Amino acid sequence: MTETTPEDRTRLKNRTKLVHAGRRPSDQHGFVNTPIYRGSTVLYPTFEDIRAHKARFTYGTKGTPTTEALEGAWTELSGAAGTVLAPSGLAAVTLALFAAVKAGDHILVTDSVYGPTRLFCGTVLARMGVETTYYDPLIGASIEALIRPNTSVIFLETPGSQSFELQDVPAIAAAAQARGICAILDNTWATPLFFPPHARGMDMAIEAGTKYLSGHSDLLLGLVSANARWFPRLRATYDAFAMCPGPEDVFLALRGLRTLDLRLREAERQGLDLARWLAGRPEIVQVLHPALPSCPGHALWKRDFLGSSGLFSALLAPCSDAALAAMLDGLKLFGMGYSWGGFESLVIPFDCRSYRSATVWSPPGPALRFSVGLEDIEDLKDDLDQGFQRLRSTA
Repeated sequence: MTETTPEDRTRLKNRTKLVHAGRRPSDQHGFVNTPIYRGSTVLYPTFEDIRAHKARFTYGTKGTPTTEALEGAWTELSGAAGTVLAPSGLAAVTLALFAAVKAGDHILVTDSVYGPTRLFCGTVLARMGVETTYYDPLIGASIEALIRPNTSVIFLETPGSQSFELQDVPAIAAAAQARGICAILDNTWATPLFFPPHARGMDMAIEAGTKYLSGHSDLLLGLVSANARWFPRLRATYDAFAMCPGPEDVFLALRGLRTLDLRLREAERQGLDLARWLAGRPEIVQVLHPALPSCPGHALWKRDFLGSSGLFSALLAPCSDAALAAMLDGLKLFGMGYSWGGFESLVIPFDCRSYRSATVWSPPGPALRFSVGLEDIEDLKDDLDQGFQRLRSTA
């Protein structure tokens, strides 16, 4: 067979691209997968080569064939000019922000952002003299009123972490572009398969590869892709930090990449099925799933997204902590843990009130976030049905 080139793959569908991008069997003696390259030292054959750094790879922190394979594949998938890898999703967030800000800058961050991102802004960036203003995720084009002369970044996350607000990404991107501001999106929920970030106007896009790219809850990884304007600065920042992930994690991410489309579409199907089932339960006041017409922001999801993942939230009717504990503690198939995107189903209780400053979070009762895995959907419903029975029977 003849190997596909990046130019060939521009004409292929994403599902096919995921199988072929980032692979060159001819470089690996015919083996299908890029192997794990472990190492720090790279040898140069001559004095002139080492003096001029004349080599495809120069040192372990600068990259290996393993990391290059994933970076190249993700660049193709996301429609970027380039990608860098990081040891975790949060590390990817911090790398992107460090690439775009300097001391004395002002940044705008959605109020629904991932909690550790907020912590980074309020501690490390604050010590650098970077001021953060949090904005209502529903602000849309009106974000222009919050832009200052020293605003350097607008940081988006859509849908919002836990509470699932949808942002008008094209409108915010237009406001950023008009002022030369870097627009950064945490795109972990949708992945580039369901939300092409750079086609929607984002300068940089972050992915926690820990989630759907991994798919198996066994690695930590972050990716940052950037357009042609911002990639040189992103790459220079990455090189300065040498924030490189372990080779085994990169290899596992490459393996997960090949089945990402299949797993994400199954997560979408299962998630929608469970979301609709929960919406009909008497214990549930509202289901926050962007693909449901009843969800606030559904029109934006329908306009801008190509699909939905298996992560969503549900708001319960008022109940006691004891009743909620009886429901959750007895679940057999839904584990309680702070991640998602793996093969197993998860649920966590959450309360956004302590980490909101531009908006008010006031649900009618407890809130639960569900990550729907690959178990049989009827078994998952049965597990939750028994949980709801415990909730109702506990004072």
